[in-house]
Amino acid sequence: MAWCLGQPSLFTIRFFWSMIPAMDREPARKVIHVDMDAFFASVEQRDDPALRGRPVAVGSPAARGVVAAASYEARQFGVRSALPSVTALRRCPELVFVKPRFDVYRAVSRQIHDIFANYTSLIQPLSLDEAYLDVTKNLRRLPTAWATAREIRARILEETGLTASAGISYNNVWPAPSASSLTTTLAVYANVSGLRAEPWPRWR
Repeated sequence: MAWCLGQPSLFTIRFFWSMIPAMDREPARKVIHVDMDAFFASVEQRDDPALRGRPVAVGSPAARGVVAAASYEARQFGVRSALPSVTALRRCPELVFVKPRFDVYRAVSRQIHDIFANYTSLIQPLSLDEAYLDVTKNLRRLPTAWATAREIRARILEETGLTASAGISYNNVWPAPSASSLTTTLAVYANVSGLRAEPWPRWR
């Protein structure tokens, strides 16, 4: 058999792969990225019906204030997180500012993570409203990551009244933009292009 020092051909890779017993092969990992939709603002709209359907910003309207989070209604006017409040009001004069309630956000986040724990013990939190879940061996024995993500999102909606976006891949390295900006509300997507296989950081 002739060998080359360059990159192995697809035929070579398939040949050696076929020589490995199926039981010795590592199963493909199933990783779900869950990102709550406009988390802080959505919690405020959930708890105060008067805010629903209105452009809402969590933060302070003071001259040196900054937008911590914006509802989807506010985002239509170009209001985003980290935007100076003065600029946000200039873009959306009808913008309603709400004082942040981080104790409430943390409580809701714990509720959401309790849901995650029903599916896997491998949870990598990124923030209060975002996490990676390794569901390769999910505790509920669902057949696919797609089915797992769909059920998780349905439970989040049922138990918290909030919506989440979910992405599916084979690792926890994601191309920008984030899952929530690639999907519409209540949509599960699969984006596996341009990803690199890397070890996961230390678990909690």
